[in-house]
Amino acid sequence: MTTELLSKARKNKADEFYTQLSDIEKELGHYKEYFNGKVVFCNCDDPAESNFWRYFTLNFGFLGLKKLIATHYETKKSSYKLEMVSGIPDTIRTLLKQNGDFRSPECVDILMEADIVVTNPPFSLFREYVAQLMDYDKKFIIIGNVNAITYKETFQLIKDDKIWLGQSIHSGDREFRVPEDYPLNAAGNRIDENGNKFLRIKGVRWYTNLEYKERHENIILRKKYSEADYPKYNNYDAINVDKTKDIPMDYENVMGVPITFMDKYNPDQFRIIGITASSDKSIEVEMLRIDPNHRNRGIVHGEDRERYARILIKRIGEAQ
Repeated sequence: MTTELLSKARKNKADEFYTQLSDIEKELGHYKEYFNGKVVFCNCDDPAESNFWRYFTLNFGFLGLKKLIATHYETKKSSYKLEMVSGIPDTIRTLLKQNGDFRSPECVDILMEADIVVTNPPFSLFREYVAQLMDYDKKFIIIGNVNAITYKETFQLIKDDKIWLGQSIHSGDREFRVPEDYPLNAAGNRIDENGNKFLRIKGVRWYTNLEYKERHENIILRKKYSEADYPKYNNYDAINVDKTKDIPMDYENVMGVPITFMDKYNPDQFRIIGITASSDKSIEVEMLRIDPNHRNRGIVHGEDRERYARILIKRIGEAQ
């Protein structure tokens, strides 16, 4: 479901997935202290439709914002931006010379003014969007697909502890409103009493570089290691762990865990070594490869199928 929808988004640039206000409220409640006196920028398809704009306008005073800015995106014509400024009662609307694309010079200028970016970026441009945020050293809270963890660029940022997953979404699917002309030809869709269209999408996560206390809580480990329960890979000197809750408490070497491990990852408890993907050519991963020419995602002894990409980790405090 998710892969199909995101593939369509990449192909058709149908990136207008409007995040529900309830999901925004659940996540942003963990970062209240960061917003006081700050300029927040929401790159929106349409501020009139965006629940990010709605959330911040409703909570402008409560959060102590200095300024709120949102830009409207048009495909083929110039657009506008909206601003709320502390001490000024009315919303300010300003025409843009360009179309509101986040890569346009006008939007880059706004980005440089902003302290924190909060939005649902285009699914089809997630890599490019995050790269821009990092280039301009911005704090952010954004939504993306969980599979973005495996993107070469994103994974390196995660490994370097420069970005991480947010607090409020760890599993399940989320509902997004889509434009009126969006085709509802997949399972998990509905139309409400007002004619609004909604899709349920699996595997979405918040991505951020703002700290929150839950990120440093240890995963409680209860399982003990045995060769029978934790087979090694054919092509990596590491054991396979299919579920985060099954990480053995007493294993001292490298383990391959599912990407959903990042939902509970504590950088004080585990160190990320790399990922079982051909794109990871780091020295540590190359040293784990049993056959340097065998670069698949990880085949367990006795099987002939590749596991989906596994994150290679090691408990902190053990011999390196």
